[in-house]
Amino acid sequence: MSARLPLRALLAEPDNGGLRHVAGPADASWDEVVIESDEADLAAQGADRLAILTGPAPRSTWQQDAMLRRVRDRGYTGLALTGAAALDRGAFRLADRIGLTLLDVLRPIQLSRACWMLIEARDALALSQVRKVAQSFEYTADDLPDLLRHIAANLGWGVALIDATSVLHEAGGRLSADLRSAIGFDSWIDHARAGDAAAASVRVDSPGRSGLRLVLFGGGLGETQLQALSVAAEVAMPAVAARILIDEVAAVNEVTVSSALLRDFLDVRGVADADVERRMAERGWRSSGHHVGFRMVARGRLDPFSLLRTVSAGLGMVGADAHATTAGRGVSGWVSFAVAPSPEQGERVVAALRDLHTNALRAFAIATGVGSVQSGPEGLVATLDEAGDAARIAAARSATGWFVRVDSLGLEQLLLAWTGNDTFVPAAESLLAPLQDGGGELLTTLSAYLDHESGIAATAEALGLHRNTIAVRIRRVQELLGIDMTDPEARLALHLACRAVRPRA
Repeated sequence: MSARLPLRALLAEPDNGGLRHVAGPADASWDEVVIESDEADLAAQGADRLAILTGPAPRSTWQQDAMLRRVRDRGYTGLALTGAAALDRGAFRLADRIGLTLLDVLRPIQLSRACWMLIEARDALALSQVRKVAQSFEYTADDLPDLLRHIAANLGWGVALIDATSVLHEAGGRLSADLRSAIGFDSWIDHARAGDAAAASVRVDSPGRSGLRLVLFGGGLGETQLQALSVAAEVAMPAVAARILIDEVAAVNEVTVSSALLRDFLDVRGVADADVERRMAERGWRSSGHHVGFRMVARGRLDPFSLLRTVSAGLGMVGADAHATTAGRGVSGWVSFAVAPSPEQGERVVAALRDLHTNALRAFAIATGVGSVQSGPEGLVATLDEAGDAARIAAARSATGWFVRVDSLGLEQLLLAWTGNDTFVPAAESLLAPLQDGGGELLTTLSAYLDHESGIAATAEALGLHRNTIAVRIRRVQELLGIDMTDPEARLALHLACRAVRPRA
């Protein structure tokens, strides 16, 4: 007898014949297991033994009580038989009183085999687990999570892939935070326990990613089971490492295609292009509707693909129709709506994007910009451009947590940021649009006013108007634009905007 058999380990074993504890001590353990067809066939000396009976349980209550007493009098501390759960309540109370662990089992022969492997045949148990792992590879897995689901289903235990900080994937159960924290990362094989849960883990040798461990875990595991799971983990690990590499190569190819598509879409500036529209539709990208763009850029060295992996994992919290891909030294993405979002919806999206930025900021030196709500294909281009401009501003703003949304920026900040790129003129036209009514006299007056260093008299002389007329028009400009004309940066921004717009008027 190489080991004792704890009840909790037997209950945890997936192939235990449908075992259930129904009465008596729940913390029992045994040195030996005896299997017979009838209680009368049991040996007289059964100290520290579990009796498994293949025959049916007695029907009358007095026969049930008598059987329990005789089994216990022979020294047995555990009894498993089919139909034990249906015994009289009095039999349950008797089992509790005399200290006999009563178990109900659907398949007694399978239970006896499980007991044999747990007590006498550790190698047989390990071989059984290895065989189940091998069976997992007989089915084609779509990706790494699918492979882990196959392994978990065949083993009957939980399976997880973890790094030092988090659970990356799991199947067949949930790896608790306490158990994950107890797992060591220094050794090749590690055994960990937290409460009733236990785990066997092995280091994953993956050329693409380091610091990973494959974990097999469950509740009530005995040492024999834990050792067997260690062997199973070692056998499963190469397949998991290979699947990680396959998925990463596929992901890189996917990102390359999506990044090229976004670049092509931006190049046509929202103008209808049959090929681009077809490719976007195949990818599930919608250019119709309303959009909010976002852009994450590097503030130092950055692997855009790694950033995209983190961003993609959190996109589900941002919106149901959210997309992202790499673009240059960063990531660009957007959230789409079939109808115009309410202000409350817009604020929730921005808050979710801020959370996404905060999460990514823990691992990457980035700055994030968020565009305004825009509609249609041209609007998608515009909000992505705005997000890029806001991200460049955010890169110099530690006070905002490296996060800036276009809607929160002042006029001068936007225009100064936009001066050096193609979005400056459309932005200037949009911002000065309130001055275009009435033949554009307000825009003409503002332009002349700024050209003459904000001098009322000089502007009046240049335009051939009375000074009071100029003063009234400038006050009207301030009311329409809502800016402070005494602010030098605001005047500079307006001057740049007028210079951009006036030749096109």
